[in-house]
Amino acid sequence: MRSLAIASGKGGVGKTSFVINLALALVQANKRVLIFDADLGLANVDVMLGISPKFDIRYVLNGELSLKDIIYNTEYKFDIIPAGSGVSELTQLSPEQKLLLKAQMEEAFKNYDFLLFDSSAGISDNVLFFMVLAGERIVICTPEPTSIADAYALIKVAHKKHNLKDFYLVVNMINNEAEGKRIYQQLMYVLERFLPDIKLSYLGGLVYDECVKKAVKSQIPYLSLCSEHPISARVREISYKLLRYKSKDSEGLEEFLERLINF
Repeated sequence: MRSLAIASGKGGVGKTSFVINLALALVQANKRVLIFDADLGLANVDVMLGISPKFDIRYVLNGELSLKDIIYNTEYKFDIIPAGSGVSELTQLSPEQKLLLKAQMEEAFKNYDFLLFDSSAGISDNVLFFMVLAGERIVICTPEPTSIADAYALIKVAHKKHNLKDFYLVVNMINNEAEGKRIYQQLMYVLERFLPDIKLSYLGGLVYDECVKKAVKSQIPYLSLCSEHPISARVREISYKLLRYKSKDSEGLEEFLERLINF
């Protein structure tokens, strides 16, 4: 099982939309995919898909159900673990709650090829918790200077606090691919100067497309609504890159559980 945490230093960068469409691209490549909505207090995955799961992570954390019990099967052939929306107490998990989640993950995740953690924006303990659990990490930013600065801050904090060294970068809402590569080079310059142990790999850029807005309003993944648009092709290319590259930290469920034990 491959586990990836998708995170951003700043909100509003299109992270959840990217996660949903990456999941669909992986499904189209015949992979079994589970999205874990790790934005536990402000869940958006279910809203963006236009679904209303009966149960969410709150039922697990209060002991009523297990993680496996709340898995929701979507029409797009990927599954989700829904989170709660507008529930402030979920934004900071207690050590006991983290242990409870860890204890149930093996049974819930064993049938999947990919586990995608859609984390909240920022550098909270919850964000770092899921970044540490995942074998691989994707950081998303846009060309806005504040978004780039916050992406750097997220990488820096994850490295300083938990010694994480390997990250992927996706740049969203670019004008052209050259702009995405330029932003990657900017980040690389700063990292090489101040955090030389960090390895940042560029997965690709997503050119701004009005169809994304249409897809979000329609609550349909743009890979389904606008399957022939360049942005859909780029997400598929990113999924192919991930399929070709296998992180040494992502060799299966056993290794994932080992990280749980040692967290």
